[in-house]
Amino acid sequence: MPHKKQRRGSTRRKTSKARIRIVARAKLPTRFGPFEILGIEGRNQLESAVALVHGRIRGQTPLVRIHSQCFTGDVLASERCDCRAQLELSLRRIAASRSGVLLYLPQEGRGIGLMNKLRAYELQDRGMDTVEANEELGFAADSRDYRFSAAALHLLGVRRVRLLSNNPDKVQQLERAGIHVVERVPCRPRTSPVSRAYLETKRTKMGHLLDNL
Repeated sequence: MPHKKQRRGSTRRKTSKARIRIVARAKLPTRFGPFEILGIEGRNQLESAVALVHGRIRGQTPLVRIHSQCFTGDVLASERCDCRAQLELSLRRIAASRSGVLLYLPQEGRGIGLMNKLRAYELQDRGMDTVEANEELGFAADSRDYRFSAAALHLLGVRRVRLLSNNPDKVQQLERAGIHVVERVPCRPRTSPVSRAYLETKRTKMGHLLDNL
């Protein structure tokens, strides 16, 4: 499988708040608790998000999780990563809080897409770690951009958040986009021993705050 060595994922997209809109809204009962589900769209397919809202969030400081879609983890319960465990922990904590939001974003494989993520899995099976595999395919280690997430939170009336995340880059990007992160809340569910090497790579190469692995 030949791939051109192009560095992709470094170009930052501009997001126009005026073009962001809520296109659907409905009740969503779940095993974690009741939510309101909202569809949010921007200028293109990448600028879209599903928001699960619990309680009154406008003008509040809700507990917020910004979760990138992971088909293999969230849907198929893969143990190569901790994505499903983080998603379920976040929904449980948000449902137990006074107010909260989970933003679910189409950023599979830290922004490289599902097919490229599967190609990266193949390279990992040959001995590369998750960062090396992405870079071998010509991508940045993490291609995600959180400005659309920030714009979606602004649209929902949220300016200050308690952020469920282990990723300091996510905190910094939100702050630069006008969302004040008053607290970073660790998102550390119980995970499979299979994912330990993946988490260690995120800690050592990507700066994720993951102590005591």
